[in-house]
Amino acid sequence: MNKKIKFSQELSYFVSIIVLAFAVSLMSAANFGLSMIVAPAYILSQKLTFLTFGQCEYLLQGIFFIVFCILMKKIKIQYFTSFLTCIIYGFFVDFWRKVISILNPDITPPGSMDFYIRIIFFILGMLLTAMSVALCFKTYLPPQVYDYFVKEISQRFNIDRTVFKRCFDAFMLILGIILTLVFFRKFIGVTVITVFIALTNGMLIGFFDKLYDKIFDFVPTFPKLHKIYKD
Repeated sequence: MNKKIKFSQELSYFVSIIVLAFAVSLMSAANFGLSMIVAPAYILSQKLTFLTFGQCEYLLQGIFFIVFCILMKKIKIQYFTSFLTCIIYGFFVDFWRKVISILNPDITPPGSMDFYIRIIFFILGMLLTAMSVALCFKTYLPPQVYDYFVKEISQRFNIDRTVFKRCFDAFMLILGIILTLVFFRKFIGVTVITVFIALTNGMLIGFFDKLYDKIFDFVPTFPKLHKIYKD
């Protein structure tokens, strides 16, 4: 049996966030549609042009963070780290969309590039999204508020996590549909592709999750920090 490669859980955390931000930037540039989780913030950014895509993530996830703390009836360091994850993610979404001209909506309007490039961007974005989410599972540090909300609230109120996740996804889809129709009276960000992403993303994430387990042994670089988050 081949020996697994040791990989830092803390490094996994940062790599997963940065890669996910790049993947979302690719998919928004392709302009075929985004996941139901990402779409509401994107739609807001198209309407509130004084805010960036990343800043709209801060806004939405900040609202969920407040609701989360109220429902949990307590504050822990893990909660704030979850919002910090959102801040890092939002920063890199804006970073990629600014420094790479073909991803910059001010230079290259979404969907304006050749069709085959849009296809490549979309497929690559989907693969990188699945890879980054699967990598996020390998760290003990909290994910973004959306995912942390589902995990902790379902546990707090003894709700089946899978059922609650589906309900949460449905809520975000409905929210995206309402926002795009109210603001633009047409579908922006939310398309039939959104449903396709929802149906295939889980399988891709599962594939990369198993692949990582075959290749890597994820270990904490900072055991004391690991203990804080695991307690």
